[in-house]
Amino acid sequence: MRGGEAIIESLKNMGVKTIFGYPGGQTIPFYDMLYDADIDHILVRHEQAAAHAADGYARASGRVGVCLATSGPGATNLVTGIGTAYMDSSPIVAITGQVPSHLIGNDAFQEADIIGITMPIVKHSFQPKDPDLIPSMIKSSFELAISGRPGPILIDVPKEVQEGELTEFSDDLITTPGYNPTLKGNLRQIKKASNLIKEAKKPIILAGAGVIISNACCELQKLAETINAPVMTSLLGKGAIDETTDLSLGMLGMHGRKVSNDTINESDLLIAVGIRFSDRTTGRLDSFVPDTKIIHIDIDPAEIGKNVDVDLPIVGDAKNILKSLNKTLNGYKYSDEVKSWTNNLIKAKKELLPRVSYNNVPLKPQRVIKEISEVLNADAILTTDVGQNQMWAAHFYDTQKPRKFISSGGLGTMGFGFPAAIGAKVACPEDVVVSINGDGGFLMVCQELATVHDYDLPVIAIVLENRTLGMVYQWQSLLYNERHSQTKFKDSPDFVKLAESFGINAERITKPGETRDALSKAIKDNEAIVLDIVIDPEEALPMLPPGAGINEMIGEYKLEKDVI
Repeated sequence: MRGGEAIIESLKNMGVKTIFGYPGGQTIPFYDMLYDADIDHILVRHEQAAAHAADGYARASGRVGVCLATSGPGATNLVTGIGTAYMDSSPIVAITGQVPSHLIGNDAFQEADIIGITMPIVKHSFQPKDPDLIPSMIKSSFELAISGRPGPILIDVPKEVQEGELTEFSDDLITTPGYNPTLKGNLRQIKKASNLIKEAKKPIILAGAGVIISNACCELQKLAETINAPVMTSLLGKGAIDETTDLSLGMLGMHGRKVSNDTINESDLLIAVGIRFSDRTTGRLDSFVPDTKIIHIDIDPAEIGKNVDVDLPIVGDAKNILKSLNKTLNGYKYSDEVKSWTNNLIKAKKELLPRVSYNNVPLKPQRVIKEISEVLNADAILTTDVGQNQMWAAHFYDTQKPRKFISSGGLGTMGFGFPAAIGAKVACPEDVVVSINGDGGFLMVCQELATVHDYDLPVIAIVLENRTLGMVYQWQSLLYNERHSQTKFKDSPDFVKLAESFGINAERITKPGETRDALSKAIKDNEAIVLDIVIDPEEALPMLPPGAGINEMIGEYKLEKDVI
């Protein structure tokens, strides 16, 4: 067995059925061996799309996604995707080819120190110098990627190692000194948390992506119902609780729901689970829950106290800790004060529902998201790009199940949404997959329409066309006296013709009701399609300006109850 064959066999042993990649000079040996292998490979049209597709695969399935690129520019094209996965704790394994070992450090053709380049944005890196090391490195990479706080692993394989013969196939795990994530929470801390909950009169739960990653949504729901606490989420926490239920108040933060932003500072106990208190969630830190006790549950001890001082830290896996916490609360009956607090917030939620009913032309994005919501069922997967399109989807679309809303949170990567949808569709072929994009982000990755066509992947790509870089344009309007510097497209391609040139059907939408009809037909026909939806370029979403407190939103927050 040669090194490349060992990579393939090891991936199969880890349950991998599909990898996303793009060949090049230093991966030719591997691709030659892949020719006869019974493992699927999806040829993307840009290496960054391979990383995003692997990421989308991982987020939709909970399994490790795998991407592959050659050395030098191929490897560096993965960097943004690796960084995206790192910031959002997504488990991917990125395999890169490398120049032969004797040339490393000599500035050889297409040589790049990809291990050095990616050091800050991976959990761990490997570079086998002997083919015998490959099976152990692959197995260890998967273990590291998925365990503890998940994240990306890089394996950089020199060309001669791909071609070299193994003396034996041994996949014993490689020891990683110092890496021993805590999974079970401290029972004394859990007991203290139980006591704080019993003392609280105005509890709120804030759920992040860690709840979804640890498969703790049922435990979160049970806790919320047991203590009668409303639940807010971060952007990546969407789906941790069914957002159509009374206890869900929606997203908190820079573009959060008004009810969440206006009321969190009134709570006397905040139970934060699997969340890192990013600046986009908290607003200005000195005005974020200043008089509230905080319980922070997270598997990564580095996140506890990093941004927000907490009263009670509990390090460990969210599922394990919530199970134990629910057990200690067995028989607990919440007080009348808690009941009144929660009832008032549920009432406020209904009073402050954002407006989505519009009949305007050009279309309002709120109306577009409303029609998408009316068509998609709870099992549909919605991916977004980054910018206004992302926040309109996050704000107005109610996610009912975990792993059904996929977006780039920490790095905020334009171009993420469409290739992530490709990965999600490969992971979950029975689920409807819809990608919402702005015209700017879609133009960064529109070449992946060729991938969708070649592999007959019925991904529905929605382009919200306003001919601007919408989020930056909005900031310039609100904060920079409408000085729109380099955010208006002088011209845009005809997205319908663009899609058709790749062999993909497309439709332009300009009127209310057309989104619903076109999306319904696309789902029924089970085909790939681009829906080019022309929207009002001046429509903006209320936001927290930089340096503002969590309840200091600017911009008009229009309410559904005010629709005449």
